[in-house]
Amino acid sequence: MFSTPQVNIYARDVETSLGFWSALGFTETFRTPADGPPDHVELTLQGLKIGMGSAELGVTEHGLDIHLDERGRGMEVVLWTDDVDAAHALATGRGARSLQEPHDVRALRVAYVLDPDDNPVEFVAHRDDAG
Repeated sequence: MFSTPQVNIYARDVETSLGFWSALGFTETFRTPADGPPDHVELTLQGLKIGMGSAELGVTEHGLDIHLDERGRGMEVVLWTDDVDAAHALATGRGARSLQEPHDVRALRVAYVLDPDDNPVEFVAHRDDAG
């Protein structure tokens, strides 16, 4: 019944969000329009597909009730990594706001940032020293 799952994020500025997610290793696989500033871009990383659409067009073309505020919209993207600290540094170096600095929780190393549209992104790794 269902196939090809993806997460959609509504962005204030699709190009700014594209730069953020590209820096985290996602590869652009689709954009529209083909020329000029994009209204919608799709990115993938190891099977996870993220669609990024213009919040403005979500409202004007689809009639969606989209409110971009500092709280985001109740979703997060989880990215497993070998180096949480480096991932956190990369993201904050690209303008992400830190929600939680890298820290240890049980057998995991974890950090959280907000992407350019205030969606939470969790970086997580298994700790080698956790017994």
